Amino acid sequence: MISIIIRTKNEEKWIRRCLTAVFMQDYPEFEVILVDNESTDATLKEAEGFPVKVVEISDREFTFGRALNRGIEASSGRTAAIISGHCVPRSERWLSNLQSAVQDDRVVGAYGRQEPLPETSPEDRRDLWTTFGIEKHVQSKDFFFHNANSLIRRSMWDAVPFDENIQGVEDREWGRQVISRGYRLAYEPAASVHHYHGIHHGRNLDRSSRVARVIEIIHQRAME
Repeated sequence: MISIIIRTKNEEKWIRRCLTAVFMQDYPEFEVILVDNESTDATLKEAEGFPVKVVEISDREFTFGRALNRGIEASSGRTAAIISGHCVPRSERWLSNLQSAVQDDRVVGAYGRQEPLPETSPEDRRDLWTTFGIEKHVQSKDFFFHNANSLIRRSMWDAVPFDENIQGVEDREWGRQVISRGYRLAYEPAASVHHYHGIHHGRNLDRSSRVARVIEIIHQRAME
């Protein structure tokens, strides 16, 4: 079984579309765990119509890594697929394609393609098209990884949980740690989702500055 972990924070605009696409997947057995960070809109109400398990995390204790760890702790699958609440799988093969990317024992995580929607800003469309190409590859040195659309082995997470102390980019730090242990990561473009705001949030300079600081720390760790 695969456990699908969905992080949410005020996703009432997207969560029904996300969950509808998730529950159309052709994979034979999966569970869905929604990790909600004190949504004040109708996110949880929209999710009530679907068979999901809700795990709540407060603003006081929230980090991206801690939210994912809470969700995986509450799961029972041998692999955990991770998707943001504002991402929408493009086809019913999304989950199967992610799972197929980790058949090699050396590959402990896979991430999929992210594509813009028609209403996505030009800046975000540019960044998504530039970052996520159409060719599948396996990474043995590059530790880029992206948890808006990914899947990891539960056994690897048991050994290397997500860092709960960094403010974002927990996916890339996880990738660095597993690569340093001799494992590999896969990029599977056939496991594609629509992502409204992209990975750089347009011109949000505060977010860019925060992410840049964390990436710098991660790269320093990689050089040690």
